[in-house]
Amino acid sequence: MDLHLELDPRRKVASLEQALRAAIVEHRLEPGTRLPPSRGLAADLGLARNSVAEVYARLIGEGRLEARVGSGTWVRGVPEPAAGARVDRSTRFDLDLRGGLPDASGFARSAWGRAVARALAEAPAAAFAYGAPEGALELRRALAEYLARTRGVVTGAEDVVVTHGFGELLSLVARALAARGSRRIAVEAYGHASHREVLAAAGLDPVPVALDADGLVVERLAGLGVDAVLVTPAHQFPTGVPLSARRRAALGEWARASGAVVIEDDYDGEFRFDGRAIGAFQALAPSQTVYGGTASKSLSPALGIGWGVVPSTLRDEVLAQRRLSGSATDALSQLALAALVAAGDYDRAVRGARLRYRARRERFERLIADGLPGTRVAGLEAGLHCLLELPDGVGEADVERAGAAIGLRYGGLAGYAADAVTAGSRPPTMVVGYGAPPEHRFDRAVAAVIASVEAARTGLA
Repeated sequence: MDLHLELDPRRKVASLEQALRAAIVEHRLEPGTRLPPSRGLAADLGLARNSVAEVYARLIGEGRLEARVGSGTWVRGVPEPAAGARVDRSTRFDLDLRGGLPDASGFARSAWGRAVARALAEAPAAAFAYGAPEGALELRRALAEYLARTRGVVTGAEDVVVTHGFGELLSLVARALAARGSRRIAVEAYGHASHREVLAAAGLDPVPVALDADGLVVERLAGLGVDAVLVTPAHQFPTGVPLSARRRAALGEWARASGAVVIEDDYDGEFRFDGRAIGAFQALAPSQTVYGGTASKSLSPALGIGWGVVPSTLRDEVLAQRRLSGSATDALSQLALAALVAAGDYDRAVRGARLRYRARRERFERLIADGLPGTRVAGLEAGLHCLLELPDGVGEADVERAGAAIGLRYGGLAGYAADAVTAGSRPPTMVVGYGAPPEHRFDRAVAAVIASVEAARTGLA
């Protein structure tokens, strides 16, 4: 294998040792990387083979390399961080209960495999060329039918744009709005910080709007000077409340009267557990609404497929931004997803996931009631997360710290706030995602939640 190393011609052997050590410390050579044989590296660098062998031996002695009999020399371990450096422990969490993450072990492998086989067998030669920026027609047709049938979305294939998840859709729409002169966009007071960052990167100023038990306080949109609003009406993330019928009507009226654009993030709209159907807001104002969804919760984030239903008044501008970005969604995955939807396997995957996550939500509430008496689980019975209201005197930061100490990753509600005023407006509450742990580790994950709250309550965090 080739290896890029910069050597000082006046001190080649010493600089080789320094260069290899630096490459390991800086993670340019990751653990498990096989190094070139000493003879080959010596020839490349114009050194004696013994000199290279001595350098390897010294690094083996330091524990940075290891020699495997008959298999060569390999990078062994991760070196110590520099003094005062911040250690990123994000990869050390054993249990991840962040809100909105699905169970990766539940991916419908067999159904997806069949869909891929069908897509490859039936795809015309043109499918393997550069595709249209709006996505494969087969998938747009399938999604238009599916969204109309299951979410009440008013759409045809011509309105659907396939993207790399909701994030890309949001970026494309935000850049299109900025290109036409928009400068401010309303956002819910609690939500994904990454979404606010995407909007700001596109040139829009996110303006937080308060939430209450009925969702976004729509009356406050008037007078803000915004040209658009980003909402999660079916299941607000992360507070868990739906936008009430009265507020939905008011939002539609505001959008039509002001000419503003509503960006609807329907991130888990299919997962409602209490029997009450909450359809997409888009049906109330289809000419003013960009509807967005993904396959991340129902299938897997690894597919990287999202979609938007974009009104004709904005569609050309969104596609222009897509062309400028130079990106395109994997055509073969699009055709496979279209085949999955057409065969009814996507519906089956959604129903199966809905049953699993409903059972998890119910089990979470039972375990919390037994392990933390008096602690309330809040939020709509839907989706992949809920809220855990903390006992008096227990802070979110203390619980986060106690959780991290035992390998549990989750966060407090304040971490989702758009500003400091919002962050201090509610009692301490944890956002608990019950979707990600595989089934055999779910009880352990909930036990870790209970332990983290107890440690914070007793002052052990």
